[in-house]
Amino acid sequence: MEKIDVSNIPSGQEVEVGLMRPEDAPGVAALFRAVYHEDYPIKTYYHPQALIAANQSGEIVSCVSRTSRGDIVGHNAFYRIAPCKKIYEGGAGLVLPAYRNTARLLERMLSLGIQMVPEFGGEGICGEQICSHLYTQKAAARLGNVTMGLEVDLSFEEGGGQKRVSSFNGYQTLKPLPHTVYLPEIYDGPLRFLYGGLNEERQFKPSDRLPAAGYLSRIEVNIYDWAQVTRISVFEIGEDFMVAMAVKESEAAARGVTVCQVWLPLASTSVGWAVERLRSRGYFLGGILPRWFDTDGLLMQRLSHTPDWDSIQILLDRSREIVHMVREDWQRSRPQ
Repeated sequence: MEKIDVSNIPSGQEVEVGLMRPEDAPGVAALFRAVYHEDYPIKTYYHPQALIAANQSGEIVSCVSRTSRGDIVGHNAFYRIAPCKKIYEGGAGLVLPAYRNTARLLERMLSLGIQMVPEFGGEGICGEQICSHLYTQKAAARLGNVTMGLEVDLSFEEGGGQKRVSSFNGYQTLKPLPHTVYLPEIYDGPLRFLYGGLNEERQFKPSDRLPAAGYLSRIEVNIYDWAQVTRISVFEIGEDFMVAMAVKESEAAARGVTVCQVWLPLASTSVGWAVERLRSRGYFLGGILPRWFDTDGLLMQRLSHTPDWDSIQILLDRSREIVHMVREDWQRSRPQ
């Protein structure tokens, strides 16, 4: 296959936005190499055949910016990341530097993807809005994405720096699924505030039960070494929850993890019991993850360092209130 040199792509061409075609995949791979070298953590985008297959299966929905002569100068994707395969996350967005001033090119790819995801069975879209600038927050607001939480110090700054940056977590309903959620007493007010921005019906009940005797937890863990982050998805809360969590935390610490995220099922009547135990170990509120388990999830998080709260850039009043809630709970949950 002929190697594509994106440095030879002339600037100023007319650009159209569309779904990725198989013949576009080599150009997408060349674009990722030009912008990220070999450092982008998801390697599928570097391998045209793998990317084509992922798009054909609906695991990834890639939108591209294509010049009049067929050069690929931009890419954005929606991809399945949640345990619920009906939920897609937006990401893998990049534009060739010479085309970054082309009118809202990334936003146009995002908009097309939102329209196309239902064709692949998508019922909701989540997305991370990086807090080191306002661009993604502005685009998310224009496209109807509602801020539902804050992932503190989620990743490192763009360009390979060592400064950690936070991200707002947003959600957009494509097809609603009304259901019951159980609210931990300590978070009743904050969660009702967050749900007030979601255009889906929820029935609220108190979470006031202990795990059933003899019932064991079901937990899955993903560790992202490049970001020093672990994400612990709790599908079932059993009476062994804290013992199981201690094992997962120890494994993460051995791999240099500094940010632990725990995703709890709000469909569990024992979620409040689990929240109290996590808070006793320094975890604090992150926000709501709508439809994460098909039913909703609750994000809790713990850091091994003090966050730089003042570096978080904030666009909306709702986002400002979320930062206040999260920071306040971080302060309350710190060891005295």
